[in-house]
Formats: sequence, C-alpha cells, structure tokens
Amino acid sequence: MANGKKSRIRVYADTSVFGGVFDEEFDAASKRFFKEVQEKKFVLITSELVREEILAGPEKVQKHFEKMLAYCEIAEVERQALELQAAYLKEEILSDKYATDALHVALATVSNAKMIISWNFKHIVNFKKIPLYNAVNKLKGYDPIEIYSPPEVIEDENENV
Repeated sequence: MANGKKSRIRVYADTSVFGGVFDEEFDAASKRFFKEVQEKKFVLITSELVREEILAGPEKVQKHFEKMLAYCEIAEVERQALELQAAYLKEEILSDKYATDALHVALATVSNAKMIISWNFKHIVNFKKIPLYNAVNKLKGYDPIEIYSPPEVIEDENENV
C-alpha cells in the first residue's frame, strides 16, 4: 500500500457479466460487481472483443456497456493476445469452435488483469481449464490469472466481518 491507499485489483469482465445485469439468475451479483467498479474497488478491464459481442446483443446491454465505459480500460486485440489464444487452442484447452472464449482469457492475461470474472462456466470459469490456461501462461512468460464468477469477488453487504 503506497501512501496508505489500497491498490485496486485489475479485473477483466467478459461479455457474460455485462449481459448478466439483465438476467434474472445473474443480475444481483452482476449489478453489485458494477457498483463496486463505480465505487473504485476494482480497475475494470474489458476489450474490443467484448464490445463486438455486445454490439450484436440487446440494446439494454449495449446501453449498460456504454455507461460503464467511463470506468473501463479497453484491451485491444493485438498480436500478443492472438499468439496466446493460439497457444491455448494448440494445447486443446478449447476447440477452435470456442476460440473467442480463449481470446477473452488471452486478452485478460496480456492486459495484466489479476483476474477474470465471467458467467461462462463451461469454457472460462472451469476448475479443469484454469490450471491449463495458467500452465500455458507460465510457458509463455505471463503471470497466472485467477478466474471467478461475480459472487466470488463481490462483497456481501449482509456479511458481518
């Protein structure tokens, strides 16, 4: 902690978290996460890939994304991310059919996010895949990345600590 300030965690949010704000199953935790971003508890990182996916989605999700841009760093899809995505696919962590999910992990990794939050339990928030992503990250000289769902990173307002 420099100058008594707590450093904020760099968190990459994928498309599912933005959409989760409008999904009955995921809305409470998604809304709470974005509230904590606005309260500066996290440094929010998203990407051009998320922007593209959101532009293909419902208008209300697009409006929410636009509102959150004031709080975001946008990771560009650059060579390093594409090379890391290719390494994940080469190691068959995911098939080519799910290459965009591998790109989300790569974008988060190369933009120095400490963690990814996602509602994608099949390809991203998956206990079998996380160590595989991190093994490739280590081989390619990147730091490991933590991967969680939003309820795992937000503060519980009702919790007595």
